[in-house]
Amino acid sequence: MAETQDFFNAEQLREHARHALAAARDRGASAAEVVAAVDDGLSVTVRLGEIETIERQRDRNFAVTLYFGQRKGSAATSDLAPESIAETVAAAADIARYTAEDPAAGLAPAERMASDFPALDLCHPWALSPEAAIETATLCETQARESDPRIVNSEGASVDTGHGLAVYANTHGFVGEQEGTHHGISCAVIAKDERGMQRDFWYTSARAAEDLDSAEAVGREAARRTLRRLGAKPLSTRKTPVLFAPEVARSLIGHLLGAITGGAQYTRASFLLEAAGERLFPEWVQMIEQPHLARGAGSRSFDAEGVATAERALIENGTLDGYLLGSYSARRLGLETTGNAGGISNLVVEPGGEKPDEPLAALGTGLYVTELIGQGVNGVTGDYSRGAAGFWVENGEIARSVEEVTIAGNLRDMYANLLTIGADTDTRSKIRTGSLLIDNMTLAGE
Repeated sequence: MAETQDFFNAEQLREHARHALAAARDRGASAAEVVAAVDDGLSVTVRLGEIETIERQRDRNFAVTLYFGQRKGSAATSDLAPESIAETVAAAADIARYTAEDPAAGLAPAERMASDFPALDLCHPWALSPEAAIETATLCETQARESDPRIVNSEGASVDTGHGLAVYANTHGFVGEQEGTHHGISCAVIAKDERGMQRDFWYTSARAAEDLDSAEAVGREAARRTLRRLGAKPLSTRKTPVLFAPEVARSLIGHLLGAITGGAQYTRASFLLEAAGERLFPEWVQMIEQPHLARGAGSRSFDAEGVATAERALIENGTLDGYLLGSYSARRLGLETTGNAGGISNLVVEPGGEKPDEPLAALGTGLYVTELIGQGVNGVTGDYSRGAAGFWVENGEIARSVEEVTIAGNLRDMYANLLTIGADTDTRSKIRTGSLLIDNMTLAGE
């Protein structure tokens, strides 16, 4: 316990950061920023009742960026000894001498630094020994394998736990720390019948171990999902509404977020170029960034540049409010940072549309997608084409399992043709969304 407390020593990391910033000033830097971080984790995988992997990680990282006017140099080390930090600062200064001036380079504005640090309840270390992790993984896999005689093989069950602490400091005088934990249990199994074999999986993840589903529940769900895929067949080519299950629906929101990042905008590599203020979705669609959710997967009080985070309606009444900007991309675009250096915080996609409490009923007859395959998305044009598996639904009821089909469309059209956002919200990610029902997609099959 004493060793762990010493490893996660925020004051020690703050002191290292202060020394590095002082050394940067001594070298004539006009501005500087530092990230000092430590991470500790344990991961165990069991397959067919035998231990497959046990991994213990304990990492340190110290990164410093120096600015000499508009010239920038960065260097990093995993050694937190004072002499190593001094060498890292010197290396960053040397690098800056060879870089070209960049008018957009620099720290985020001083007046945007966070000053309020709400309690977000993100840190819940799990005192999990390797032996206990093995027992939990074994219990999960055993539950799945014994659920049904048609479960004939396993890809294993895993248990993981992680704990991280990071201190960010800069020459504005800002020093802030963010500490959090993440834990998870997962299982994947294979089922077989006279028509062939199928595989599926399930998982649970949370900031606190007590918020996880039980190992037995994860195993049962992995088995249930695998068994229902038996007998899968292709479909004929057609136009059809497509319902994306929550665990795959968030990828559609992810494409939206990628297109509205500052980098995609200033490089002009986005299918949503200059789309701020444009209505992209039906008028009932609301997507709100909520960075201060207790125990949220993406919760934080400040972004990667120390800028205070705040609630924001990213999509309001179907209309795009603006972009996701750090200070660099904001300067490139002539705009202000939105506190999104390092990405989105928690994006809550609110349920709505046709029958949000009954997504399958809203689908009626069409394809219910539970797995996406491949990377066929063009971020510049918005063209979308991906392999898919799932279920054909008739009159709101699952009729049969489906595989080896491709669904295609254009993301702009898909967003405009959104019919339902289900109330079956998946909270295991920074993107919190329910199932998404999209009308009139092309399904290519037999």
